[in-house]
Amino acid sequence: MKKKVCVITSSRADYGQLRKLITGISKSTFLDLELIVTGSHLSKDTGFTLEEISNDGVQISETIDLLLTSDGNVGVTQSIGHGMAGFASVLENMRPDLVVLLGDRFETLAAALAITIFRIPLAHIHGGELTGGAIDDTFRHSLTKMSHIHFVANNEYRRRVIQLGEQPKHVHMVGGLGADCINSMQLLTLEELEESLEFSLGENNLLVTLHPETLTPGTSESYTRTVLSALDTLDDTKLIFSAPNADMENKTILSLIEDYVRGNPMACLRHSLGQERYLSCLRFVDGIVGNSSSGLTEMPSFNKGTINIGTRQDGRLKSTSVIDCKFEHDSIVSALNILYSRDFQTVLKTSQNPYDQGDASNNILCILEQYNLSNILNKSFYDLNQII
Repeated sequence: MKKKVCVITSSRADYGQLRKLITGISKSTFLDLELIVTGSHLSKDTGFTLEEISNDGVQISETIDLLLTSDGNVGVTQSIGHGMAGFASVLENMRPDLVVLLGDRFETLAAALAITIFRIPLAHIHGGELTGGAIDDTFRHSLTKMSHIHFVANNEYRRRVIQLGEQPKHVHMVGGLGADCINSMQLLTLEELEESLEFSLGENNLLVTLHPETLTPGTSESYTRTVLSALDTLDDTKLIFSAPNADMENKTILSLIEDYVRGNPMACLRHSLGQERYLSCLRFVDGIVGNSSSGLTEMPSFNKGTINIGTRQDGRLKSTSVIDCKFEHDSIVSALNILYSRDFQTVLKTSQNPYDQGDASNNILCILEQYNLSNILNKSFYDLNQII
């Protein structure tokens, strides 16, 4: 009898990483796929990316609108509550044998809380990681404790999940899904990318992906202005901006970027690049600037540089291709100079992606097909037996 596996996607970012796994589950002779779409996929402010999933020919089982009314504390908190109610209604009818979640978003936390109450086994992807400058760090570790099966990107993250008290036999090192997608996807040519973006690249090009630092509220405006001011020091450089995540204060960042791009022929903004265009941008630009995890987990696979600003990604494993700097004008300008320096370009030739451990999607699929879910809900805390 097939296991009914439900996958939940809440954003363009996690769908891009889950895409290959979703396809694998849908074709499996051992698994039946249920797909729930929620979060920013259903928001017109973030490109209404539900259509991208439909265009892939994937059957969507249910949609759950979180009704994110604002990017403030009240709006996000109310969305979590509304999401839990929506997931409760869907789970009551769907009753999957297993649910698969990825990452560390508040939308994912809402789903996990409902799943836990329904006593449905939960598999979590990309646990054990650290992002010291974001509230997502707390969400991720909470998701680990609510989960029964863990798929992590490397052995360091596996050690951390076990340190949180999870049984080693249920913690599987499979590699990073972002790197996996790069290795398996046919990316756009330069001409195809420019046509898709309706924007021509130049001799020098950068992708800018900036998200709020959610543990330092009230900083988004000053931080964004600082980044834009530093980018203004560049000569003959084309800039491709992607929209920020649906985090607190994201609208402040988005508004400032929209003002910056408006009337600037050297810059463009795309609210939703989608996985194919996003990875194709990484292929052709000189580097990525901002504080997105993709600068650490995906960009190193292209042997291109990442300027990682601020503390949002503090604690993640980093390739030698990553340049850390502060949200200060001179610090960012210095990082830009390093990025284009001859010495750093030499370093990039031998840089490696610590998240590239092989065929992550297929590794997860094979494990799910064979997993015995009997008694998996009866979790016991794994004690490291250390005297503190």
